[in-house]
Amino acid sequence: MTVVAESAVLDALRSVKDPDLHRDIVALGFVKDLKIDGGLVAFTIELTTPACPVKDAMRDQSRAAVMALAGVSAVEVKMTASVRAARAIDADLAAIPGVKNIVAVGAGKGGVGKTTLAVNLAAALSALGSRVGMIDGDIYGPNVPIMLGLKGQLESDGEKIVPAEKFGIKVVSMGFLAADDSPVIWRGPMLHSVVKQFFHDVRWGELDYLVIDMPPGTGDVALSLSQTVPVAGAIVVTTPQEVSLSDSRRAVRMYQKLNIPVLGLIENMSYFVCPNCSHESDIFGRGGGERTATEMDVPFLGRIPIYEPIRQGSDTGHPLVISEPDSPVSRAFFAAAEQLAAQVSIASFRKPVIPVAPVG
Repeated sequence: MTVVAESAVLDALRSVKDPDLHRDIVALGFVKDLKIDGGLVAFTIELTTPACPVKDAMRDQSRAAVMALAGVSAVEVKMTASVRAARAIDADLAAIPGVKNIVAVGAGKGGVGKTTLAVNLAAALSALGSRVGMIDGDIYGPNVPIMLGLKGQLESDGEKIVPAEKFGIKVVSMGFLAADDSPVIWRGPMLHSVVKQFFHDVRWGELDYLVIDMPPGTGDVALSLSQTVPVAGAIVVTTPQEVSLSDSRRAVRMYQKLNIPVLGLIENMSYFVCPNCSHESDIFGRGGGERTATEMDVPFLGRIPIYEPIRQGSDTGHPLVISEPDSPVSRAFFAAAEQLAAQVSIASFRKPVIPVAPVG
């Protein structure tokens, strides 16, 4: 009987490469707990995110590579994930205890569906198995609680603010602190103070991703963000027409000037599919988001079409990825969330990892 050697198994697994990191899974340290019992080979593949878009393909390739070895009769592959922290350019900023990656979702102008994208991306990451939090950074128009169906006031544990929670997402927002129809009329220093408090005075616990819904434009909150915490990167939301793309270019340049890496661009309201005849109408033009991403050398994370239940879900507090997880539009949200997670993983390998501060 042929004896299966551990070295032979590892050599076989070196043929399996991560398509985003361009290295094999053995060199990346993904292969864990390798056990050989006669003809049975069992091992774990520990990915860098549970939202990995190629995890099924990587599992199947790994099983096939090992099954091809002489003497192997069965292969058991367990898939797990441990999210890595991407290091921000400014390493002097104080990390939030337990929080691995801070991701800003911004836009150059209002009305492009930025908050809807942020909420559905956060919900998708949570549904895929990640530990997720959200900060509603749009202090003047805090709509995240509405879109998640959250009401009431934030509480304190005596030392820090306890975030609200819905759909597995921990949330803080000015919407919990102000009356529904009360405007927030603040100057820049007050904005900086509340943004800092949302980061450092909240009991976040252990999070893989802390998603920040940014206000539209290029203003005070983005500057406060860059000066307060190490940010893994930013996503810019646009629509296809030139008036939106022009402002999106400014948003990309703003994050770059603030030393916040741009993880990608998402095109919202890409097209409308007629519910009666299934004809696609390019109401705002076509391809502008992907073209702009290519021109600016940033990743393009996907297109989200116009779909009435997205609006209905936002108004009623049920994000589409929760209410219609198997719909084509929800699959587009999930695909964008997976691409976001992939870009964070790529960033974590490009630079030294941030030591995540322990939860105290």
